[in-house]
Amino acid sequence: MVPKDFIVAIELGSSKMTGIAGKKNLDGSIQVLACVKEDSSSFIRKGVVYNIDKTAQCLTNIVSRLEKQLKTTITQVYVGVGGQSIRSIHNVITRDLPSETVITQDMVIELMDANRNVIYPDQEILDAAVQEYKVDSQYQLDPVGIQCIRIEGNFLNILQRKSFYKNLNKCFENAEINVAEMYLAPLALADSVLTEAERRSGCALVDLGADTTTVSVYSKNILRHLAVIPLGFNNIIKDIASLQMEESVAEHMLIKYGCAYTDNNDIDNNMKYSIDADRQVETRKFIEIVEGRLEEIIANVWCQVPEEYCDKLLGGIILTGGGSNMRDIEKAFQNYTHVDKIRNAKFVTQTITSATPEIVSHDGTMNTVLGLLAKGDINCAGGEYDPNGDLFASQKPQVSETIEQRRARQASETPAGVVRTAEEIRRAEEEAQRKRDEEERLAREEAERLAREEAEERRRNSPLSKLGRWLKSAATKIVEEEE
Repeated sequence: MVPKDFIVAIELGSSKMTGIAGKKNLDGSIQVLACVKEDSSSFIRKGVVYNIDKTAQCLTNIVSRLEKQLKTTITQVYVGVGGQSIRSIHNVITRDLPSETVITQDMVIELMDANRNVIYPDQEILDAAVQEYKVDSQYQLDPVGIQCIRIEGNFLNILQRKSFYKNLNKCFENAEINVAEMYLAPLALADSVLTEAERRSGCALVDLGADTTTVSVYSKNILRHLAVIPLGFNNIIKDIASLQMEESVAEHMLIKYGCAYTDNNDIDNNMKYSIDADRQVETRKFIEIVEGRLEEIIANVWCQVPEEYCDKLLGGIILTGGGSNMRDIEKAFQNYTHVDKIRNAKFVTQTITSATPEIVSHDGTMNTVLGLLAKGDINCAGGEYDPNGDLFASQKPQVSETIEQRRARQASETPAGVVRTAEEIRRAEEEAQRKRDEEERLAREEAERLAREEAEERRRNSPLSKLGRWLKSAATKIVEEEE
């Protein structure tokens, strides 16, 4: 049976680009209908696009392969935004108010808009997470309805280099693929692997990827810090490859022999690992290479946890991603951070069903794309797929009206974690400009009306006008007396 209702999500990873299609069931579970992967190491580095044409071609291949499996065309897709240069920075917007002012929703929106309008050189604000509002001297999550004379909005702005953001949007434009929604991949991942108790009591989510490691810190159910470290398990592979071997051989050795923590007393100095039929490497040397680079990654992760939260991670550290599969990775994090509570999130919290073993393998590699899939709420299915159709057709698939309506959202109306596309920003700016033009037109008309009334009032009160009215009244009176 050809599916007519499904959601499609695409994750642009440093090693693999993954496309997945799934159907949400009434019980909240997700049935994965199709999944395809393509190598992306030659055009995506550190999680960002470096070759627009190759990335666009890969996106086209992903969508085509999914359509072939589903036997249905795809009209739009959900996309995860992540990678190098994404970072968070705190910002404070303050407003002094007249005495006995009651805060309204419009005042809160004004603070949010003022924060969104802050200019960061060469950086694009992808999202703005509200931390809390300081109303006079008290902190509040929702200040509406409170009387005060001063309000302070505390925001966590999530930034990315403008060039990376533009490249990503350009890829989908060139591939002529409609974007239903762009999500911050780390936030979609967090929503799918963290429990409410962990986010409330304070935790650090660490996504150990191939080229990057992403750190997200939560406390009181609020994102407090986000950073992407340009170090991943490919760095360990390259270090092993420095022993004069191919990176593919180094990767195989890391998978076979790699361990995140080995007690010094357990190392056999006489033991060696085989590189190939003719060469070997000393066990101690191999362990020192692996653990040395891994310790650097963990040290950088711990440096990203703000000092005020280091001793407040009651929810502990949650590990995920492909790198979390290394043996004793939890022990390595415990030794360096001295945080005893370490959890390895091998799979998402949603119920996922699939006939493909790779999807439900519980190894952490599919968590982000499954998190993106769970975020989707718009049908991405089009018409029946024609394998003999025009391969060179340039017309875009018909996008749903819901997408068109969403593209006019202003920044303050955008849900948390959602990244507006370049097209959506353009349309929102046009809508805002039309609104400003209309307000200016109405203001001009009102000013002209007031000017006319003022001129008429001056004319009526002028001495000549008063004399005219007096003469007219006197003449009327004389006529009435004669009659």
